[in-house]
Amino acid sequence: MKLTFYGGTKSVTGSNYILEEGGEKIMIDCGLIQGGDYAENPNFENFEYEPSEIKAVFATHAHIDHIGRLPKLVSDGFEGKVYSTKPTKGFAKHLLEDSVDILSREARKFDKSSFCTPGSIDSLMELWKGVGYGDTVEEGPFKVTFYNAGHILGSSFVRVEVGDKSVVFSGDLGNSPAPLIKEREPMPEADYVLMESTYGGEKHEPREKVVGELEDVIEKVVKNKGTLIIPSFALERTQALIYHIHDLMTDKKIPEMPVFLDSPLAMRLTDVYKSFKSKLDEETQEFLDEGHDLFEFPELHMTRTSKESKAIWNEGNPKIIIAGAGMSQGGRILHHEKRFLPGKENTILMVGYQVEGSLGRKILDGYDEVKIDGKSIPVNANVEYIPGYSAHADQPQLLEWLQSARFDLEKIYLVQGETDHMEPLKTKIMDDMAIPVEIPEKGQSIEL
Repeated sequence: MKLTFYGGTKSVTGSNYILEEGGEKIMIDCGLIQGGDYAENPNFENFEYEPSEIKAVFATHAHIDHIGRLPKLVSDGFEGKVYSTKPTKGFAKHLLEDSVDILSREARKFDKSSFCTPGSIDSLMELWKGVGYGDTVEEGPFKVTFYNAGHILGSSFVRVEVGDKSVVFSGDLGNSPAPLIKEREPMPEADYVLMESTYGGEKHEPREKVVGELEDVIEKVVKNKGTLIIPSFALERTQALIYHIHDLMTDKKIPEMPVFLDSPLAMRLTDVYKSFKSKLDEETQEFLDEGHDLFEFPELHMTRTSKESKAIWNEGNPKIIIAGAGMSQGGRILHHEKRFLPGKENTILMVGYQVEGSLGRKILDGYDEVKIDGKSIPVNANVEYIPGYSAHADQPQLLEWLQSARFDLEKIYLVQGETDHMEPLKTKIMDDMAIPVEIPEKGQSIEL
């Protein structure tokens, strides 16, 4: 069995791996490469393999850095099947439509032709099959089983078997226990694993402390009579934030104030959450059974049009604005950042990983001013960061996940992380578990 790393090497984004056996090929993930731009230049180049030769794609979850190039794959000749959990398929169409719209504008910036042909998303969805956790799919010599990764609703890691060999692809592992969703499953027996390492060098704060930190940030905004802007990923992070803000107001830990969800995409994804009630955790299902609504309360306002979005500026302070995109690479958050970053009374709160080179990373790293739409914007607002809101497992959780398979593993390949997080995780695994660990290079092929 031959494994080739076409993405996700020494980088958080661009997850893309191919397995070959007996002349047949399957792919795990086909993600967008992101950095300083929403999509980096290589996304518009030809694939380094022939898409028509891929028999099937197994998508671990719906984040764009794992599925974002699937429309291009179809456009360039892929005609096989795509498999994922049903919630992942439900989210994917909305996320891909939004992404391809942004990519059409990015293409002009790079002087490229369009990212994919018209209708490629519809063609993709016709090829897409939804499965459940524990289901095994057989494609040629490959047997692929889905497990709950606890990262976002519908996220999975997959175990691929060929004869007596097996390899696990972690996808993104969740920061469990997470709001709303069920906890990740332990790793099954396997010979090899490709494991994400986004927070491989860090330890998150406990979840209960995270909510306390959110309370502290909001209280400072109230004291300063300012505006809190939160660049948030439309899937999972936004829903968790709304859930916690609602709880804090209900418990009277923070005063009531307007909360604006300024992301049409997040609104559509929130509706998908509601349609998969049975997939949510027991606490959330009980809350719904009591007649509550997860994502609706009097202080929450959903702004669907650009006119409504700009009208937020006329609202008095304090107020909270949650808008996409999570790393400030596009979306409505940009015009709020232009408006509110110069004010010392305001706060910007980061609640997710900021890829190196992204606008969000520059703000987090303390730049005095940043460029937005070609204009220099001073950053006088308070900059806050709650890493515990990340949907990714930290180093202790990654090590815990490996425990159940530690005596079976022949080798671990660290992917989907930056080297400053990969190296300490590699050292920790080798010291504590005596399992060989490798950090692969892009394009590297290995016989398993």
